[in-house]
Amino acid sequence: MAVETRGERGSGPDLWKRDSRSRKVRERVVKVVLTACAYLSILTTFGIVIILFGEAATFFQDVSILRFLTETEWTAGFAATPQDGEFGIIVLAWATIYSTIIACAVALPVGLGAAIYLSEYASTGMRRWLKPALEILAGVPTIVYGFFALTFVTPFLQSTLFEGIQIYNILSAGLVMGVMIIPTVASVSEDAIYAVPSGLREGAYALGATKREVATKVVVPAATSGIVATFVLGISRAVGETMIVAVAAGALAQLTVNPLESMQTMTAYIVQVTAGESPRGSLEYETIFAVGASLFLMTLVLNMVAYWFVRKFREVY
Repeated sequence: MAVETRGERGSGPDLWKRDSRSRKVRERVVKVVLTACAYLSILTTFGIVIILFGEAATFFQDVSILRFLTETEWTAGFAATPQDGEFGIIVLAWATIYSTIIACAVALPVGLGAAIYLSEYASTGMRRWLKPALEILAGVPTIVYGFFALTFVTPFLQSTLFEGIQIYNILSAGLVMGVMIIPTVASVSEDAIYAVPSGLREGAYALGATKREVATKVVVPAATSGIVATFVLGISRAVGETMIVAVAAGALAQLTVNPLESMQTMTAYIVQVTAGESPRGSLEYETIFAVGASLFLMTLVLNMVAYWFVRKFREVY
C-alpha cells in the first residue's frame, strides 16, 4: 500500500490553483484600496473647491468682482455694509507676493547651492549626516519661526542696519520664511540633481571639464525641470505660509513698497478674522472665503505653470 508523504500531500496542481486564486483575491483587494485612496484625495479636493467658491459667491453678491480687484484699500474689518468699506484684494495680495519675493531671494540661491554641494562636492559620510541635519529645519513649527523673527531678527536688524524698522515688518517675516523653505528647496533639488546619470558627469570629465563646470554646465542644466518644480513648490509654500507672517509681519493692511513697515498678507488676514468674533454669515466672515479663493487660484496658477514647464523641458534618460 502506497503511503502518502507530507511533501506529496502539500504539493501538486490543486495547491498551485488554490495559491493562484488567493493571490488574485489579495491583488484585487489591494487594487481596490489604492484606487479608493486615489479617488478620496480627488473628492476631498473637489469638496474644498465647492465649499470655498460657494461661500465666496455669497460675498460677491454684495461686493462686485470689479471692486474686489481694483480698489487699493482693504478695510473689511471695519465695514458693517458693503458700502462702508474698501475691499481691494490687491493690498493683501501685494503683501503676500512681497514676502514671497523676499523669502525666495533667500531660499532659492541658498537651497540650490546646498543641493549642488550635497550632490557634487560632499563626501558620502558628510552627505549622510548633513542632509538629515538640514531637513531638521523643516520640522520646526512655523510659530517658532514667527517668534524668532519677532524677537531676534527684527531687533538685530534694528540695531545693525535699519534703525527705523517697525516692530512688525514684512522684511523680517520674509527673511525667516526664506530660512524655513530652504530645507524643502535643498532636499528636493538635491534629489533631482543626484538623479542625473553619472555617465553625463564622466563624459564631461573625460573632455577635461573641471568639477565646477560639470556641476554648473552639465548636471544643473540636466536637472532643470526638477529644480524648477522644486522652486515652485517652495514658492507655493511661501505663498501659503500663515504663522510667520501673522506673528512677525503685523496686521496693518496697507499698500507700500517699504519692507520696513508692517503689512498684512492674505493668510494673516484669514487668521485675524477666524481668531476674532465675526459671526457666521456676516460680511467680514464672508471675506475670508473670498480671500481664500484668491489664494487658491494663485497657487493653482503656480502649479499649472510648474506642470507645464516640467512636461516641456523634462529630460528622460
